[in-house]
Amino acid sequence: MTNADPFTAIADPNRRHILEDLRRSPKTVNDLAKTLPISRPAVSQHLKALLDCGLVDVKAEGTRRIYCVNRPGFDRMNLWLDQFWS
Repeated sequence: MTNADPFTAIADPNRRHILEDLRRSPKTVNDLAKTLPISRPAVSQHLKALLDCGLVDVKAEGTRRIYCVNRPGFDRMNLWLDQFWS
C-alpha cells in the first residue's frame, strides 16, 4: 500500500461504482467493465488507483485476477470521519 489519499480515490464516480460492485462480491476487470460506460483499460486504471490507496485487494486465480474490497483499507478513512461524531 502506498500513501495515496483514499478520499481522492473515491472522488471519481466510476471508482465509487466499482467499490459498490465489489462490496456485493469479488469480480474480475471484465465483470466490472460490463457495468460501466468506460473501457476495460480504463477500469484497470481505476482499480490501480484503488489498489494504491488500499481500498481494493486482488488475488490471482490461474490467469484471472479477482478484485475485492479491502475492508482494513477503509480504517484510515473511518478514523478520520469518526472524529466528527465523537
